Amino acid sequence: MITEKQQRCNCVGQQVHPDCVVCSPKNTQGLRLNFHSAQDGQVVAEFNFDQNYQGYPGILHGGVVSAILDGAMTNCLFAQNRVALTADLRIRYRHPVRTDQPASVRAWITRTTPPIFEVKAEITQNQQVTTIATAKFMEDLKLTYSAKS
Repeated sequence: MITEKQQRCNCVGQQVHPDCVVCSPKNTQGLRLNFHSAQDGQVVAEFNFDQNYQGYPGILHGGVVSAILDGAMTNCLFAQNRVALTADLRIRYRHPVRTDQPASVRAWITRTTPPIFEVKAEITQNQQVTTIATAKFMEDLKLTYSAKS
């Protein structure tokens, strides 16, 4: 069952970036992550990419990891009916994310001072946090207005 927040997250995302390389179901060249809202305001998605997305053998490329984290944080804002652009993104790669193994990403808002939103995300694989990201997003009122129309 899709929650109201999940519908809002999908709806806002489809309106403001319908061909996103991270989360659009229409983008056949993209990652096609399906984000779901959790009860506590977080968004989560599961993924499992093969060697086509690796950098070093068996390890998911760092740029793909970065895109997953950024996409999770963006979708977290969508779930709160906010549209914002990444202004600052910091990533701590603690352990490699392995290809051909399931993993999950989750994101949550840590501070809201419009038009700036601070968001955090992490990837977990085999019950270990592999990567952590923190970011500041700048609300884009033109995009927000178009999403509400």
